[in-house]
Amino acid sequence: MLKPRYYFADDFRIFYEYFLSQPHTERTFHKGDYLWNPGQPYDRVQYYVSGASVHFSEHESGRRKIISFHGPGTLFPGYHTNDFRIEQSLTTVALSEIKVLEFTVPQFKAMFEENTSLAESVVNWYSMYVNRFLFETIHQEFNSSQVKLCNLLYLLTMNQPSNSGLVIEMTQEDIADILGMSRVQITRELTDLRNRGILSTTRGKLTVTDLTTLASLCTDETM
Repeated sequence: MLKPRYYFADDFRIFYEYFLSQPHTERTFHKGDYLWNPGQPYDRVQYYVSGASVHFSEHESGRRKIISFHGPGTLFPGYHTNDFRIEQSLTTVALSEIKVLEFTVPQFKAMFEENTSLAESVVNWYSMYVNRFLFETIHQEFNSSQVKLCNLLYLLTMNQPSNSGLVIEMTQEDIADILGMSRVQITRELTDLRNRGILSTTRGKLTVTDLTTLASLCTDETM
């Protein structure tokens, strides 16, 4: 049974040699670079050879909502032939140096139609991405701020950009941006979890010290 994911990596790694054999452009982005300029339509598909990025929306009020993270072996923003207006308000920024193989939509369309295994993986990847949003719809609507936080921390120990297990290399601001909560709420809930011996915190890093108790505070759809 698959768990909801905030970090996507390795889903297309088996196609690396195939991608290399197809028409493409190799590009490098540096930390802080936009992978698409704000407002630019998604007219390319990128396979991440190395590095990681964060994908988020930025409201006109200045609030940022982190949607997902993407690392080596991912294909982003995925392949489709629709023109969604919302995509022009989403931003993807490099968290480190990123090397990608870049395909135009027509180039990827040819691969999608030729390679049935790749096509199946694209569909399965989108199902995982949609599951992520379905989870959050339920997660955000009905649960308390502490349950939301515990769900996120548990999922991040399972799958996160740094691949460091019980050590979550994110700031409190990052966590607030993922959950759409205020820093004050996050600080309050983290303090409670710390006082209960469930985690410890240092600058830019959280360490889960009692995963079993953390899991007991999560909802069924997380577990």
